[in-house]
Amino acid sequence: MSEIQFAPTPAGDIAYVRRGSGSPLLLVMGVAGHHRMWSEQFLAALAEHHDVVAFDNRGIGQSFYAEPGFTLDDLAADAVAVLDHLGWDTAHVMGISMGGAIAQVVALTHPQRVRTLTLGCTWPDGADAWAPGVGKLAEAAQAEDAESSARLMFEANVSPACAAEPGRFAAFCEDAAAVKVPGPVILMQMNAAVAHHASEQLPDLGVPTLVIHGTVDDVIKVEAGQRLAELVPNATLELLDGVGHMFFWESPAASAAAVIAHTAG
Repeated sequence: MSEIQFAPTPAGDIAYVRRGSGSPLLLVMGVAGHHRMWSEQFLAALAEHHDVVAFDNRGIGQSFYAEPGFTLDDLAADAVAVLDHLGWDTAHVMGISMGGAIAQVVALTHPQRVRTLTLGCTWPDGADAWAPGVGKLAEAAQAEDAESSARLMFEANVSPACAAEPGRFAAFCEDAAAVKVPGPVILMQMNAAVAHHASEQLPDLGVPTLVIHGTVDDVIKVEAGQRLAELVPNATLELLDGVGHMFFWESPAASAAAVIAHTAG
């Protein structure tokens, strides 16, 4: 992984990593996630085609302390501030889960800054979007020990087939534990995420959009992703059969290929 750098923003410093060369690509992570959770394989594949920046949302890792009550608008402002720091007038933007909601806000409020938009395992509004795994994420945030928290996170985020593969849980734990994620911040993020409602604005979105969703996502229902793709004009929908919520971690090669094809136009 690349060395941690910092983007000064009006709210505080945002930690990020940067690698690769080519057109700029900003990665926006979801609830309880951080830059290591994108996976080395996924980032390495993207970095062959893009100047890739993956940042940690406020309250995560070495990013600035998160005060309670922040909103998706606040998190979107952080993302735009990172673009400003990097000197990127425009960039490809990819967001997953809550990060996908953040990316929607960025594209709707600053469409001139977004070359293409990739929305992964995310939703347009809260109407029948949540799958049972959301409960496991909430339990993980309040678990008394790290192993129990990691197990709940793992089971919620990957497919049953992936969970059964030898070594996958250990690899997940290694990635997850690499950056500090405070439990209270996870709950703050969930509170911000559930307020997302962009279904009325998305039909006006003019940014080329790819929607990716695993068919066995146990956090955000695949139907929510399908509805998202229907709302965005001319959006492309990519369904990854048998793959869970963290499709980019579970199936990095196929996920990166889809993103690269989309950003290439």
